[in-house]
Amino acid sequence: MRLGIDIGGTNIVFGLFGEDGQLVRSASVRSFARDASLESTLQSLQDRIGEFLTPEVTSIGIGVPSALDRETGVVYNAVNIPSWQNVPLKQILEARFHVPVRLNNDANCFALGAYRHFAEEKPQSFVGVTLGTGVGLGIVIDGELYNGHNTGAGEIGCIRYLDADLETYCSSPFFTRKGTTCKQVAEAAAQGDPQALALFQEVGGHIGNLVATILYAYDPEMLVLGGGISRAFPYFKDSMKACLEKVFIYPETLKRLKIRQIDNDEIALIGAAYLQ
Repeated sequence: MRLGIDIGGTNIVFGLFGEDGQLVRSASVRSFARDASLESTLQSLQDRIGEFLTPEVTSIGIGVPSALDRETGVVYNAVNIPSWQNVPLKQILEARFHVPVRLNNDANCFALGAYRHFAEEKPQSFVGVTLGTGVGLGIVIDGELYNGHNTGAGEIGCIRYLDADLETYCSSPFFTRKGTTCKQVAEAAAQGDPQALALFQEVGGHIGNLVATILYAYDPEMLVLGGGISRAFPYFKDSMKACLEKVFIYPETLKRLKIRQIDNDEIALIGAAYLQ
């Protein structure tokens, strides 16, 4: 059995997977408080892992919101966990639990899990994008994650855009800057509210620019959107595509590109559990 862990900004999700790849058991807890000490966060994480560990568990895979050294398992500057600045997490957990521990960036785990979900279509070049608290991106080439030097490949959201960066305009900050949330706007849009629909038309244009940047960088065969913002895909899909057709200069690429949305909370967990 494999234990997958997804450390998010809001929640930490644990999932135990059987030999057939099916989820056997899962749990979600609130993520660490921003002012929590390193010692308390590590103790809390180990306590939770201990609740899941059985003699049948042969590996632990963890998605971390951070750049990290994949070989040594040292976590650098974890987003939303200020005390995790230079943490030998792999070494700590392997010493405690005596099973192999594999770490990767959380967006890479999402991309790997999404790739496994669409594996029957056999895409050779694949990009998974999370639109939620921020923008995350992972790249899969011929079935293998492309990690970069410190698992930071694909941080397209950090690219400067307008007065900030792409992440600011393509994820939760777009809505919080306007004094609302994506969930609230989606609920209003479902009732046909014209202001809500106009907001989604606006954010769709920004996401179109994000996707165009991804296409110029990676030219993937398939691009999959996940995360909370992506659940509103029906409301911003048309303006996203209209922007793409306007700003992206290779129309044949757009014709062949497969863009999908996936709404499955287990995807990042699957990716974490099956890290190599």
